[in-house]
Amino acid sequence: MATPGAERSAIFALADQYVNERATLDPGFATLIGVHDFDHLLPDYSTEQCLRITAHTRDSLDRINALAPVDELDRVAKAVMVERLTVLLELQRTSEYWRAWGVIRSPLSDVRQVFELMDATSEEHADVVRQRMAQVRPALQSWRNGLHDLTVKGLIPPRRHVAGVAEQARVHAEGTYASLAERVARSAPVDLHNSGLFAAATDADAACGELADWLTETLVPVATDDDRCGLERYQLWFQYWNGTDLDAQDLYAWGWQDLRRIRERMWTIAAELAPGATSMAEVAEVLDADERRAVYGSDQMLERLQAFTDAAVQQLDGVHFDIDERIRRCDARLAPEGSAAAPYYIGPSEDLSRPGTTWLPTLGADRFSWWRFPSIWYHESVPGHHLQDGTTQLQADRLSRFHRLDGWTSGYGEGWALYAERLMDELGAFSDPGDELGFLQGQALRAARIVVDIGLHLGLATPDDLGALDDLGDCSGRVWTADMAVQLIEEYAIETHDYAVSEVDRYLSLPAQATSYKVGERTWLDVRRAATDRLGDRFDLKRFHAHALGLGPMGLDPFRALMAAWGGR
Repeated sequence: MATPGAERSAIFALADQYVNERATLDPGFATLIGVHDFDHLLPDYSTEQCLRITAHTRDSLDRINALAPVDELDRVAKAVMVERLTVLLELQRTSEYWRAWGVIRSPLSDVRQVFELMDATSEEHADVVRQRMAQVRPALQSWRNGLHDLTVKGLIPPRRHVAGVAEQARVHAEGTYASLAERVARSAPVDLHNSGLFAAATDADAACGELADWLTETLVPVATDDDRCGLERYQLWFQYWNGTDLDAQDLYAWGWQDLRRIRERMWTIAAELAPGATSMAEVAEVLDADERRAVYGSDQMLERLQAFTDAAVQQLDGVHFDIDERIRRCDARLAPEGSAAAPYYIGPSEDLSRPGTTWLPTLGADRFSWWRFPSIWYHESVPGHHLQDGTTQLQADRLSRFHRLDGWTSGYGEGWALYAERLMDELGAFSDPGDELGFLQGQALRAARIVVDIGLHLGLATPDDLGALDDLGDCSGRVWTADMAVQLIEEYAIETHDYAVSEVDRYLSLPAQATSYKVGERTWLDVRRAATDRLGDRFDLKRFHAHALGLGPMGLDPFRALMAAWGGR
């Protein structure tokens, strides 16, 4: 069944067809976008299914290349689809798409997360959850089969990622699906045992335990300790995440200089917050110990985050943005057990019946220091990801269905969200010195990501003026190691050790993704600066944001080109 906009042209129709076909191939994607025909199923991760998915990408790329645009909207729709499918096909063709996984993203975490997107307010809903839960074992078994085939080819991640996901699976095996089943039974409401939820959950938990054992016993011993992906693989992933080419040496040097600039401002704030402090960790300890900044309990923290998001919408709407009533709501929820350490966002369903949601991993904490959260919640909610994602979904008359639902490019998306944090700083949101340090901490983390990500994956030497990293001593000019990266994040971005370890694991499992934040932010700042220079007095920031967000997600190269043609209206 065609969706609104699909009949405007052959290109829009093909984009609609592609989304429908992908939803059939990937039930998780279907649930994410709000197609509920496959909510009782889970993805098949076998080699055979991966080959079918690759064939679908290749066939779709051939079909879109054969079509001629009829107008400017068609031209953009085709360009976005061709660019995304071209790099995706290369990742799939080489099995790169399936060999890169770890604690931040894997079939294990994807399977667990999709249940959080399902409705569970009726007996019928509960039965669909039960059916899908019964598919956890087959889904994880299909992944094991696929991993076996990749292992034969030497295409599995380094040992740290295999061991990390094995540990996640052990956490899940301790009752994550049992807890989910109990929550669904209460919400539906249905009897936990008579509904079949308990039996399905028990089997799903057991399947996670078996996966943990298999990963530990079979893959960990044959996995490599070399975390580097090398230049060829890194360039491909950089193109995928950013939609532009990589100049590794230039970007590496720029990232280090940006980190030094941010750190200089952090020390200026530190002198006000903690006079006499000799490390950023001491400054963080002062802020963390401040009871005025403390929030106790996960429920209270969610209430605080929800109120914060609602207030941001109220403050910005009609002044700096025009926020449609349909996307004013952005939920805050707890992330499932075993999630990585960083908060994240999942967009609304296509019809907006499921709102966009920010997710808070607690990692077992029951006390939260608020100074660390305002900037990242602007990033994840409004004016960050939620405003961006919601705006995209409202453009069905202008953007193809592929563009809206599968055109996500991290450089554009994460770049906007990081730019949104900087925008809120420009608007005076961080007048409290502690909140400003939280903003700067986030900026420092993203700059450090560029240095660490490129340095680790390409085996580069650290900057000559890096200096000492705590007990590791002077690390200047030495080849990057994971331990050095963890220490840099602890000292320069004042993160906890566990968080820093989680971050480095993330970078190493998803080559180049971590660069997209600062690379994208730099692009957003560049196009704004260029528009300001070009338009002079005719430049209007509110219109600039509306136009840029209305373009929808795309690679950074086409984004720059389209924004260079913007006339200011």
